[in-house]
Amino acid sequence: MAEFYDALETRSADERAADLAEALPAQIARAQALPGWAGRLAGVDPRAITGPGALPALPVLRKSDLAALQAERPPFGGLTARAPETFQYLFMSPGPIYEPGSTARDWWRMGRFLHAAGIGPGDVVQNCFSYHLTPAGIMFDNAAAAVGASVLPAGTGQTELQARAAQDLGVTAYAGTPDYLKVILDRADAMGLSLAITKAVVGGGALFPSLRAEYAERGITCLQAYGTADLGNIAYETMGPDGPNQGMVVDEGVVVEILRPGTGDPVPAGEVGEVVVTTLNPDYPLIRFATGDLSAVIPGESPCGRTNMRIRGWMGRADQTAKIKGMFVRPEQVAELVARDPSVSRARVIVTREGEMDAMTVQFETADRSEAHAEALAGAVQAVLKLRGRVELVAPGSLPNDGKVIDDRREYG
Repeated sequence: MAEFYDALETRSADERAADLAEALPAQIARAQALPGWAGRLAGVDPRAITGPGALPALPVLRKSDLAALQAERPPFGGLTARAPETFQYLFMSPGPIYEPGSTARDWWRMGRFLHAAGIGPGDVVQNCFSYHLTPAGIMFDNAAAAVGASVLPAGTGQTELQARAAQDLGVTAYAGTPDYLKVILDRADAMGLSLAITKAVVGGGALFPSLRAEYAERGITCLQAYGTADLGNIAYETMGPDGPNQGMVVDEGVVVEILRPGTGDPVPAGEVGEVVVTTLNPDYPLIRFATGDLSAVIPGESPCGRTNMRIRGWMGRADQTAKIKGMFVRPEQVAELVARDPSVSRARVIVTREGEMDAMTVQFETADRSEAHAEALAGAVQAVLKLRGRVELVAPGSLPNDGKVIDDRREYG
């Protein structure tokens, strides 16, 4: 089995930048020709969008925008380069949000992930992602075909039958949520069955270190990917001699930005922010699509030899909207507080309970921690958030690097 999926994975920085300088303008021009994108990208010169640094000139597309566009132009919001009836698959995710799908080779680019996990010809993949309405099952089915593996389309549930089929069909690899593999393994043990699973590719939930360690003790290498129904694969883990390498390598078919929540502005390198993705898929161009997830860039290249950017994986949700004293406070409002004052580098709203009342504290990172400055910022808080709260001025760099701009500490249990 080849070490790498293709030559794209080991491009130099200059080669990747040169390829992107051709691919991005073409994708922007392709999107501009579609009715759902025409208004959003009006006046944009595609020739000027030659790399990630030029993307902040374009608007961010959020999930709520996607739902509104689809309601206006069903089913895909006028965002696809093909007519809906020409796609082999039409999916419905919660929302509802509708997504297209294709039988074209590795259309969601998950094959790259399976290859990194060592799955290929001769493997039988027990695909326990759902095949119903949502695309995950077909995504991994499509990926297995791309790497030449066979598939047991198991879906979810019927654990005894899953365990029996895994033994009888000689399943060597599992695809599904992280915890369901343990359910199958435990049931197989209880039934006295012997399974040959040595590889697992997982997503759709948290892979806790203890669970990964348990699989390793059973001789199963377990790697996880980060993707969405709309975008397909975004980033994936790779394997080193001593276990999974740090972070996730960004897929070659997307451009990833890490933005300050509530804005379209990139965060400094290494800081946690919202994952925003531009896909190069010509059938379904999504430009600066906000995932609502938090992550951060990891400096340097992966020890596996793949040269693309790495991220830390899923680190929580960026949509931190909270209702405080009956008023909604949103991340974009916190961003406005920062933008109002050049001496402020970051801000954070902390929500607690005092007795039976909501309490709000707004922390500002600033070099000017005078009483006069605190009073001015208190006025800005009331003007922007429409709420009174305590103001705390802290030293630059002292707020946690966790992507949170609204920290809701209230207990609801």
